[in-house]
Amino acid sequence: MSFLSVGITHDKAPLDLLERVTIPEEEFGKVLGALLANANIQEAVVVSTCLRTEVYAVIDRFHGAVDEITATLAAHRELSADQLTPNLTIQFDRGVASHLFHVASGLKSVVPGEFEVLGQLRRSLERAEEEHAVGPELSELFQRAIGAGRRVRSETAIARGTTSFAQATVELVRSELGESLSTAKVAVIGAGQLADGVVKGLSSMNNGPRSISIVNRTEAHARTIATSVADERLTVHGWNSLHDVIADAHVTIFAAEVSEPLVTATQLETGPRLLIDLGMPRCVDVSVDAIAGVRRLDIAHLETVVHATLAERRAELDAAEGIVALEIDKYLEDRRSRGAAAIVSEFRELLETVRVSEFERRASDFADLTPEQRERVESLTRSLLAKIAHTPTQALKDAAGTDRGLRLTEALRNLFNLG
Repeated sequence: MSFLSVGITHDKAPLDLLERVTIPEEEFGKVLGALLANANIQEAVVVSTCLRTEVYAVIDRFHGAVDEITATLAAHRELSADQLTPNLTIQFDRGVASHLFHVASGLKSVVPGEFEVLGQLRRSLERAEEEHAVGPELSELFQRAIGAGRRVRSETAIARGTTSFAQATVELVRSELGESLSTAKVAVIGAGQLADGVVKGLSSMNNGPRSISIVNRTEAHARTIATSVADERLTVHGWNSLHDVIADAHVTIFAAEVSEPLVTATQLETGPRLLIDLGMPRCVDVSVDAIAGVRRLDIAHLETVVHATLAERRAELDAAEGIVALEIDKYLEDRRSRGAAAIVSEFRELLETVRVSEFERRASDFADLTPEQRERVESLTRSLLAKIAHTPTQALKDAAGTDRGLRLTEALRNLFNLG
């Protein structure tokens, strides 16, 4: 069995398609069940964030599994497989490890070094474990990738500066409003990790906004953020005040998970107002672009802010790449060792079983041997089998973790009827 990852990511697919294939966490169980119902998928983890929706799997057959994952993702979002196929990012076996380690380290993000992805990967693994969709192989891959991500953040300064969506959003607000920010009313919709980071970033700014309103479905969650920040400019509102708060704000930042837009052109007054939509799917319908004085920005606009900070962190990005490369090599070497050890042990156990069985079957032929003579014969047969097993054993160890190793393992299993 091998690893496979199939997904839609921001560096290859358009934002509209990313929005359509995003899977809310409450639907992970349904998607995992559909994936495991396929013949070629043995284990699976679903990762779906604002900029990537991917399936990581342990599979039997490559092409069959790619088709099954693509069909499952397409069916879940009522799309055709042909709509997804040209935009897919596909990795196989060793490439999966490299891809996931880079994702966990923030090196595949729009905001390089962003730390939110670690929590997202951890939660994806937990959901797969809750659904009994993941086994030891895929679980260790994710745990090792998350560990590599932590190491990158602790041993480099990649997390310095604008390294999260929240920080990039605050910088975007600053660049858009300039000096007028100090007189602006800002609303933040949502109370999750992203919203929490945005509120804290706004609150800590020099010459920050005049007021900050937090609106959330569960008002208590919004109050938790307000309490932790302890800023007299903060006010908390329930969901029934959503449109009133938006109408009163100069800037509204949407950081909520929704199934359909919260704001459309028919619900919004004319500007001037700035709407920053961090939701995926979108919280703000694109129809608002036709309203005079309304400026709508989304995740794609954050790249402008991020690129301005990349040059000064280039050395840290290079250092992070070096750490990731070392962690990938170590993981692959450990996996090779485990894979070779398992098949080699199974092979040697089979040979020893055959040797002992044959010796017992021919026991009467050696009845006149003394215990010392019998032990010499046993030692001779063990030595012969060890020499016979040496060459295939060494070949398996040398090729473990490669395509050749997979072929050799499969051949050995077939030739000796191993399980």
